[in-house]
Amino acid sequence: MNKKHLIEITIFLTYALFAMSWVAGSMMTKDIMAFYNIEGMAAATWMTNAITIAKIIGNLSAAWLLMKMGPKKAFAVASLLIVAGAVGAFASNYPLYVFSRLVMGFGGAFAIVYFNPIVINYFNAEERPIINGINAAAFNMGNLLAILFTGSLLSSLGSWQNVIFAISAVSLAILVVWWLVSDDFSLSSGASNGQQVTYTLKDGAKESVNWWLPIAYSGLLFCYISVFALFPLVPSFAAEAKYLSSIMIGAGMVGTIAGIITAKRYPLRVPVIRYCGLAMTAFAAIMITTSSASIAYGAAFMAGFFMFVPMTALVTLPQELPNMTPARITVVFGMFWSISYMIETALMYFAGVLTDTTGNIFYAAVFAVMCSSTFFLASFFLPETGKKPEVVSATVKNA
Repeated sequence: MNKKHLIEITIFLTYALFAMSWVAGSMMTKDIMAFYNIEGMAAATWMTNAITIAKIIGNLSAAWLLMKMGPKKAFAVASLLIVAGAVGAFASNYPLYVFSRLVMGFGGAFAIVYFNPIVINYFNAEERPIINGINAAAFNMGNLLAILFTGSLLSSLGSWQNVIFAISAVSLAILVVWWLVSDDFSLSSGASNGQQVTYTLKDGAKESVNWWLPIAYSGLLFCYISVFALFPLVPSFAAEAKYLSSIMIGAGMVGTIAGIITAKRYPLRVPVIRYCGLAMTAFAAIMITTSSASIAYGAAFMAGFFMFVPMTALVTLPQELPNMTPARITVVFGMFWSISYMIETALMYFAGVLTDTTGNIFYAAVFAVMCSSTFFLASFFLPETGKKPEVVSATVKNA
């Protein structure tokens, strides 16, 4: 194993453990509420809202921190903030616990933005689709780890505080590995034709692709989060939502592998995003409307599969834009994640209003599935960065 692969494993595990801590905390909500004598789900939602708010602000701040500190120290700070989630295990009151989740959320926000400059620096164009696909599955892996092990960890360690502390302790070990193997690199590497080294949020706001990318992803993100936040509250599905969620996660891992293979063998990005997005929405609609449990399970698998197949193409597309540099890609993905979560937060709020107005949470589930169509619709406004097959063939013949 060479250095760049060890670095990739380190950044992947950093974000996967962040996701595990986030989801595990959500799964232990009842235990945490009981410990702090919290009543009402409105107050309990701040555990998740704190992380979401931190991601919105932190994603936009990530580029500034990277420019100030350099890649090595910036990612170390992100990892340290994730480790700081351990403070929640010692919090004497609920506001302090929420604050610890806010701090951890900033760490996760920084870390995911730094994936891209690190990938651009250490991996060449042919390697990036594989690495991007792996990184796109980091949150899903953490989610899966939380679902599989939170219950057993809670039983063996005895309290939710010990579970949070244990996950943070592993994150600390990963941070040490990062500090030992990583190094600083030029943020202007990869530029050509005299491309400017600095690329600010103002520059990013002028490029339409930086708006269409998060618009495309926001609907999928809302639908994905709804699978765990809204769907379990719907009593009318043909199958229990917890089983549908587990199937979608498993299918997502298969879809990630398929997405990597597709990105390697098929050079175009937009068709993969467009038609996988359409298939995802169609199967999700079948999943929530069918009266057959067997069909619901099958549709859940296909929806999860097509939800993750295009993620490699989506992340690779901006990396292939002309004159891309680590500094510029940091701003691009800072905007991507921040805008995506802002839209998702607004959509989730509207889903709650819709439920309160109609008195039926099933309509919120329908709304979530409808919103997932942004992946398909926004694809018509995305630039194609991959080379057409005939262009690739002509290049090979002329070589």
